This record gives sequence, structure tokens and C-alpha cells, in this order.
Amino acid sequence: MLCVSWILSSRLTSIFIMKPDGSNFSSFSVNNNLGGAKSLSNRIVSTLTKESLTDVVIGLESTSIYGDNFVCFLLEDGFLAPFHPKIHVLNPKQVKKFKEAYPDLPKNDSVDAYIIADALRFGRIKNEVYLDDYHYKALQTLTRSRFFAVQNLTKEKQRFMNYLFMKCSSLVQEKVFSNTFDATALSVYEDFSSPDEFAYMDLNDLTAFIQEKGKNHFPDPEGLAKSIQAAARGSYRLPKTVNNSVNQVLSLSISSMKAIEKQIKSLDFVIAEQLAIIPNTLTSINGQASLAKYAGLAWTQSIWIF
Repeated sequence: MLCVSWILSSRLTSIFIMKPDGSNFSSFSVNNNLGGAKSLSNRIVSTLTKESLTDVVIGLESTSIYGDNFVCFLLEDGFLAPFHPKIHVLNPKQVKKFKEAYPDLPKNDSVDAYIIADALRFGRIKNEVYLDDYHYKALQTLTRSRFFAVQNLTKEKQRFMNYLFMKCSSLVQEKVFSNTFDATALSVYEDFSSPDEFAYMDLNDLTAFIQEKGKNHFPDPEGLAKSIQAAARGSYRLPKTVNNSVNQVLSLSISSMKAIEKQIKSLDFVIAEQLAIIPNTLTSINGQASLAKYAGLAWTQSIWIF
């Protein structure tokens, strides 16, 4: 069995090819691109043929996204397929643990590649990378993108609340709206340039505004209008120049939040499509949702919302 390992960066890949007896067959670098991957495949096949070997095991340290294309290429490479390649993607902590058995070796990519190859030779790495079905990788990509989108939305909402406090402090303190970010609340923040505009607005007009923006969903729009006016009267007043800049920031922030929410909605749709392809117990076992909720996990429309 031939052991091949590599350490990747965005541009270069340090390769180490080890014979079954542990001796070094070759050590070299290739570019982290299609040409480099083809060159590595040719070198592996050439070595297997020369040494009369029938199998190859490959290991690499996980380096964010830099190794994904390389791994997919080797898995799909028909030139390498007859040699039954097994590919292992290692957690950097594993590599660090392996290095503890080689205390005198320096720290560089070539040495790390050697250590991975030696660990492969002794069979200390058991789990092959699971890429039999690329739908799992697609689902991972989509769910990670959704995770970061939700994080960005949370940060944007926090930033928005800071500027809303500057514009109308009591609206934030008194929590006048049950949902600070519903359509009616956002209209109040954006359509009125200063607290004075709605603090001393005719009550009937403000009530009508709330009914229109809330599509008659509020049980007591007049009571809400009174609470809004009371909060406005108790809020600080900003200098006009500062107030105008705060309004601009709030308007841009509202646009950003709406855009991110649209992204999340689109991701929810494509994630549902991918998840439907993959058999999973979350959707195939009756009562699974209730059990998960009891365990502390809950979802409303999508099972990946925790």
C-alpha cells in the first residue's frame, strides 16, 4: 500500500509519498490548482506502477476550503480509480498529536506531510472522508452559509438598536412594540424623521397610520399610538445634523436587514430541497419533532432552525 500525504495552502501543496516499508519515495510541491492535481495523480499512478502496488491511501490536514477541490478531483479521477484510493481528511489536532511521537522534528509543511504519511502507514487513521454522496457536501455548504447569514442579521439588529436608542431612547427602553422589527415598528422608525413628529402628531392620524401599516392586526391601535407618543416625549432630542445622520444609518440598516432576511429565506428553500434527497430520521420518524423539542431542540418551519 502506497501512502501519500499533503499539506495545503491557497497556492501550494507540499506532497510526501511513502513506500510501504516507511522509506521516502519522493517529496515535492505542486500548485493548488487543476494542473497541480493532475500532476499529483500522474506521480501517484507512476509510483504505484513502478513499485507494483495495487492500493493507495491518501491523507491531508483539514485547511478550511483549500483542500475540497483537490479531494473531489482525486475521487473523480478515472486515472487513479483502478488503485482504489482511500482519502482521509484530518483534524489539525490529530496531526498535532501524531507529532508528539516525533519530538525532534522541526515544524514545517514537509515535516507535517511526512508525519501524516507515517500515521497512514501504521493504520492509525481509520475513518475515510465521507464523500460518497456529494449532497452532504452541498448541504454543509448551504447550512454554513445560512449560519453566517443569521449571525450577520443578529449583528445588524444589535447595531440598529444602538442607533435607535440615539434617535428615540424611550422607544427602546419601554419596549413599546412587542416585536421591535415588525413592519409597523420599522415604519415608525423610518417614516418619522424625529421623535417630535409623532410625539405631537394628532392621535387619530397616528392611530390611522398604525392601522394601515399593521393591516388592522393590532387589537388596540389607539393605545399603541398613545404609548408611542409617551415614549417620544420622554426621549432625548438630537442636534439636527446628528439626527439626520442617524436617520440615514437606520434607513440603511433596515435595508440591510431586509436583504439578509431575503437571503435566509432563499437558503431555507434550497436547504429543504437538498435535505429531501438525503434520508434522515428528523423527517422520517413520526413524533421526532416532539422528542427533539423535549430534548431542547425546536423548529418552526425548518428543521435546521435551532
